[in-house]
Amino acid sequence: MRPHEIDFSTFEGGIFTDLMPYQYGREVCAPAHAFGPARRSHYLFHYILSGSGVFTTISDEGERIDYPLHAHEGFLIFPTQITTYIADMADPWEYIWIEFDGVQVKSVLDNLGVSTVHPVYRAHDEAAREDMAASMRALLDERDASPFVLVADTYRFIDGFARSCTPYRAAQTGKLHGFYVDEALVYIDENYVADIGVEDIARHIGLNRSYFGKVFKEAMGVSPQQFLIGYRMEKAAELLKLSALSVAEVGRAVGYPNQLHFSRAFKNVHGVSPRAWRHAHAGSVSSGAEITPVSST
Repeated sequence: MRPHEIDFSTFEGGIFTDLMPYQYGREVCAPAHAFGPARRSHYLFHYILSGSGVFTTISDEGERIDYPLHAHEGFLIFPTQITTYIADMADPWEYIWIEFDGVQVKSVLDNLGVSTVHPVYRAHDEAAREDMAASMRALLDERDASPFVLVADTYRFIDGFARSCTPYRAAQTGKLHGFYVDEALVYIDENYVADIGVEDIARHIGLNRSYFGKVFKEAMGVSPQQFLIGYRMEKAAELLKLSALSVAEVGRAVGYPNQLHFSRAFKNVHGVSPRAWRHAHAGSVSSGAEITPVSST
């Protein structure tokens, strides 16, 4: 590929709730080529094959944060986050990307500590990193394959990403604390549909509630209760977008047998009622790489 050259495809294989790609591509950028500011509808990951550039985000406090990045590093854009990225003038980057989403994504990222505050990808396992990159290339090479093959490539991508990504919690907590938090995250993922609370999670991992809350917040940046509610509401948002379940059925599916309590919790997290959220996101499943650009690409 030659500068400025781009190769990409969109996924036309229907809806896969747990994990699915939306678009995937590869680009050799010209010097100082910029994209953004722009907002995405789904998660978008860029892996840098060669060269360098700068990824820029805006913090919740309105502060601009620049991340200079190089070959074998990457950056993850979160849904609705406004970002800009620009290729280096002297050594412009070439990257490969995948836009993806699904109900399993947030738990994977939460477990790694990857967030809008920590969006940079750096690998601690070279072999797993190469597995991830190979899966991203395969999506382009196999673009005419069946949807099941392409979704399988996406699962291999997320597996390689998770195995290779340097967890942000690693420097923040000891091994024992990390074990407790990992056990709590697994328990939440497996039981969020039931009527569980923080006391149940603490009891499951063998800690008293107070100490568990301290360990969890140090590692994850939020209290266990905040995380549990947010986790359930993210699952609910995906079900509202990707299924035809009624609001009451969605509530029961994420551990809220009372529809009123569910609607109130959902609005506290997302700012709108479940019905309003579903209406606002109607049609987004099949829209491919939906973006809201503020400047030209």
